[in-house]
Parts: sequence; structure tokens; C-alpha cells
Amino acid sequence: MRLPIAYSLRNLWTRKLTTALTAGGLALVVFVFAAVLMLDEGLRRTLVETGSPENVVVTRRASGTEVQSAMERAQAAIVESLPQIALGADGERQVSKETVVLISLNKRQVGAAPQKPSNVVIRGVSPMGLALRPQIQVVNGRLFRPGSNEIVAGRAIAERFANAGLGESLRFGGREWVIVGLFDANKSGFDSEIWGDVDQLMQAFRRPVYSALVFRLSDSAAFDAVKGAIESDQRLTLEAKRETQFYADQSQALSTFIRILGLSLSVIFSIGAVIGAMITMYAAVSNRTGEIGTLRALGFRKGSVLAAFLLESLFLSLLGGAIGLGLASTMQLLTISTMNWQSFSELAFSFTLTPGIVGKSLAFALAMGLVGGVLPAARAARMNIVDALRAA
Repeated sequence: MRLPIAYSLRNLWTRKLTTALTAGGLALVVFVFAAVLMLDEGLRRTLVETGSPENVVVTRRASGTEVQSAMERAQAAIVESLPQIALGADGERQVSKETVVLISLNKRQVGAAPQKPSNVVIRGVSPMGLALRPQIQVVNGRLFRPGSNEIVAGRAIAERFANAGLGESLRFGGREWVIVGLFDANKSGFDSEIWGDVDQLMQAFRRPVYSALVFRLSDSAAFDAVKGAIESDQRLTLEAKRETQFYADQSQALSTFIRILGLSLSVIFSIGAVIGAMITMYAAVSNRTGEIGTLRALGFRKGSVLAAFLLESLFLSLLGGAIGLGLASTMQLLTISTMNWQSFSELAFSFTLTPGIVGKSLAFALAMGLVGGVLPAARAARMNIVDALRAA
């Protein structure tokens, strides 16, 4: 005979205190596990969504980032003349020659805490630069005028840095720059940048070369041909990547660190949670010795008793997993910032919960319940009927 599932659930309800304490321990471990995965996913999405699969980024070969890249004007002109580049409605080539530099800005003061400086990306773009990134919308003010000392700031910059709001001004590159607009980049990496006219920024920072060139393909399938033409040209020392891949590569170092550190902590914490679940189930077996003997005397087999106690442990872990996921889901309301290890600039991003993370977290919780419950369940199944009834 098989024991009904309700038997396992009822026993958890009967021992409310121990159930709550054990589920709470499991929930904390699942919370840490899910939060790490959400952090990694938020970082990855922020950078991947920075790019568009239709756009190509051209930088100096093996430079890794735009900050480290340099492209001569003559090289930019050769790339700009490629026939695979899309044309706008007015026949203009959809190309943006860009310069990217880092400056240090003070964060906004919070209470009595001193202002802390952090690196911020300044991006000089051509007039076509905004059109190539349709996810960017100016939400306050207006776009900067080409040839002027006007700039626009991303949403995360305006929120986190001093003097970076609409109408305020920043001094860098030996000039005073007025913020005439704030833009929203749909939670992508561009939200953590300041944009201005490429020619004015190159003059201010005395940079005779571009950092990168971005263009839109007339046909997405032509990427391999474009990449081959750029990287095989002896006049060029450049490489081409799809914009999505280029920014995804920027997340690798930090993403790997987050996963290794976070998952290591989760494994360490899970050992404690498994031990807690095991102690709880062993206590349940000890307190129900007579009950187990009665079940065996009524004809329930060892397998049924094993399955009942194992299900009880799995239900307990599933409860803890659900609570932990519920707590982790609230992290999506937060936006945090950290240094992008590739560009050495501050990057703001949010925790992101996906169905895949939900599945992995619940599987992790069930695995803890299985490991913690299998030995107590086996002990219950192996009990001698006579000894169990005598102990009652």
C-alpha cells in the first residue's frame, strides 16, 4: 500500500515551529542563490541590450574596449565607404564615428557621507549616433547641438552624480559643458554615459583619433562579408563585431566573478541548510517511532514509508524555495552600480528574475531537501516493526 501525499503535508502542518525554522533556513540559501543568478542576468542583459544586432562596432584589433581603442581618420574613411552600410531616408550613410574617454565625477552626496568619485564614460557621437540606437529617447530637455559645448546625460548619471542634472554643468577637458537633456536608454549600458558632439570632445581631450566606428548593415546577413573585408584589409588594423556581441563581451570578467563568488557562498550556506533539514527529519522520525511501527503493522511497505518521509522533506524544501524566491523577487525594485572591469567605468543595472532562474532555484531547493531527507527517510523505512511498536 502507498501512503497518501496528504499524510506528508499534514505532518509538516502539525510541526509548525520546526517546519517554519527549517523552511526559513532553506529560504535564505535559495534567496542568496537566486539573487546571484539575478545579479548576473541583470548585468548581462544591461550590456547585451546596449547593442543592436543590426549594428556593427569597429575598433582597433585586440583592444577589447572602446576606451583602449584608436582609429585613424583615414581608416575610418575606408570603413565608412563599405557598400554594405545602410543608407538613411535622405541617402546619408548610417555611420557614427565616436570617441570614448573616461572622466572622474563625484557622486551625489547622501546625508553626511562624503562625496565619492567614480569613473564615467563620455561618448562623442556623430549626428547619426542617436539614430543608430533607437532604444535611446531624450525624456527631458533636448538633444545637444553639433559644434557646441552641450551634452546630454543618461538617466543613471543624472540620478547618481553631482551637477549632472538637467540645466547643470560639468567641467572636464578644460571646458564647461552644459547638460541640455536627459535620455533614457531602456536600462541598457548607455544609461551610464554622457554624450556630446564627437568633434568638440576630440578637441577638448586633444584626441586626433576616433575610438570606434558604429554603422548599420543594409542586410544583417552581410555581416560575415563586412567582417572579412575589414579584417583582411592590409591598410586597417581593425576588427568588427556585432554590437550585441561587443557589449556582451564587456560583461564576461565581472559576470564570471559574480557567479564564482556567489555560487561558492550558496554551496557553503547550503551545507548548513541541508544539515538543518536532516536534523529536522531525524527528529520527526524519532518522535514518530510508534506511528511508523503502526503503519508497518497495518501493511505499509518499507518503500511507502521511505517515500512518505522523503516527500515530507521535499515539500519542506519546496516551501523554503518558494519563500526564498519571493524574497529574491523584491530585489528587482533595486538598481545598483558597480565598476565594469572591462571599461573601468561605473555601470548601473538591476536584478532580473527570469523563468529559468525560478526553475534553477526551485531545483536547487529540492536538491537540498533530497540530500537532507534521504538518510532520515531510510532510517524510518528500516525500522523493525516490533521494536517500533515497543518504543511507542
